Amino acid sequence: MADGLEKSGQRFLWVVKKPPLDEKTKQVHGVHDFDLEGLLPEGFLERTKDRGLVVKSWAPQVAVLKKESVGGFVTHCGWNSVLEAVIAGMSMVAWPLYAEQHMNRSVLVKEMEMAIAVEQREEDGFVFGDELERRVRELMESEKGRELRERSPKMGEMALAAWGESGSSTRNLVNFVNSIT
Repeated sequence: MADGLEKSGQRFLWVVKKPPLDEKTKQVHGVHDFDLEGLLPEGFLERTKDRGLVVKSWAPQVAVLKKESVGGFVTHCGWNSVLEAVIAGMSMVAWPLYAEQHMNRSVLVKEMEMAIAVEQREEDGFVFGDELERRVRELMESEKGRELRERSPKMGEMALAAWGESGSSTRNLVNFVNSIT
């Protein structure tokens, strides 16, 4: 990921989480007590200091996604991140890891047209740095990316309208509650 972000030439904010102690359970102890530089390629932080910010463990994702200066979001396509990005009207690079994330990517790319999918190795889902670089550049520099970045805020407005007092989500929730009471 570091290689792809660096080679893309784009400005970035990257939240790096502490690697799990046990890969099977994904259990992590003490989120802030890890050597960030030890996880990243040698010299990465120095080489990207003028255009990138790497933070440990957490950033206020909703607030970041709402910033006008943010042009795209590389996401694992987890449900919370997808909802936050859609509501913010943010275009995405979709990089699912497991579970429902693959289905979320499909909807974001094919139906909502808010994301560009990374190509992953079939056997293990691995993504090479060159692929991430290509997709970030595609989102930020290509005609297709421009179209996605223009479309995404419109999709965000539609999503917010669905939550409104007379929006479809609100009406459907009321109808559901009425049907079970």
